[in-house]
Amino acid sequence: MRIIESLEEMREAAAELAAGRRSSGLVPTMGALHEGHLSLMRRSAGENGVTVVSIFVNPAQFSPEEDYDSYPRTWEEDLAAAKSAGVDIVFHPGAEQMYPPRSQTSVMVHGLTRGLCGMSRGQGHFRGVTTVVAKLFNLVRPTRAYFGQKDAQQAVVIQRMVLDLNFPVEIIVCPIVREDDGLAMSSRNRNLPPQYRPRALALRRALELGRKLIREGETDPYLLANAMGQRILMDSEIELDYLEIVSPETLEAVEKLDDLALIAGAVKIGGVRLIDNILVGPDGPWED
Repeated sequence: MRIIESLEEMREAAAELAAGRRSSGLVPTMGALHEGHLSLMRRSAGENGVTVVSIFVNPAQFSPEEDYDSYPRTWEEDLAAAKSAGVDIVFHPGAEQMYPPRSQTSVMVHGLTRGLCGMSRGQGHFRGVTTVVAKLFNLVRPTRAYFGQKDAQQAVVIQRMVLDLNFPVEIIVCPIVREDDGLAMSSRNRNLPPQYRPRALALRRALELGRKLIREGETDPYLLANAMGQRILMDSEIELDYLEIVSPETLEAVEKLDDLALIAGAVKIGGVRLIDNILVGPDGPWED
């Protein structure tokens, strides 16, 4: 497995792959790898000649109030995990390379970033995401790029950026990977204080309640969101950030559950912000 830290070396490697007509898959990450990340890497390894994983904690997607400095960094463990998943290249640039002094350019997808996490974290969060992903696409020049459904809004935003800016990259969105108890895998899970870990399932259980009510025939998004929100707020120490029922394509609120919908939410517990979502509809799918 090759480790690349400079932009110039990554460009050269990408040019060699293109010259050899070898397909490449990119899995962008911020490190602190878990089974969710590894599932993306294994899929890429099975579908491409070469798999590249970027490990870069992107400062541009954190606001001053967020956890950039405390975001977990586990470099040695990440390298071992990536190698075990069949990764060929780990791209690990420094922030000063990705954002050199006097940088003035960013990439922004507007409408899709207004709600959900864009409403609570600010649209600047997604500007940081799309800017760094655009940079990675230009440097790595992948055939395909792999993202997880857990970050559903991010995946939709990236798909829109690729379409609008004519990136020759196929975006693959892969299913959520969960802990044995159902908690969506996240690098932030390791920051949960032990006493809060069982209670972190509140959002997941609320989503399951929504799915149950839809199965039983409920189609009113307001009633569904109210029931799910009450379930979360039964625990007074959980802060509900948002809970929305939206179109999985436009991310706009739906007026009636008569088609596939995305139920997405975010909560804060024990100082940690967790997100989760589920795709539901009158006729399925029920598995997320």
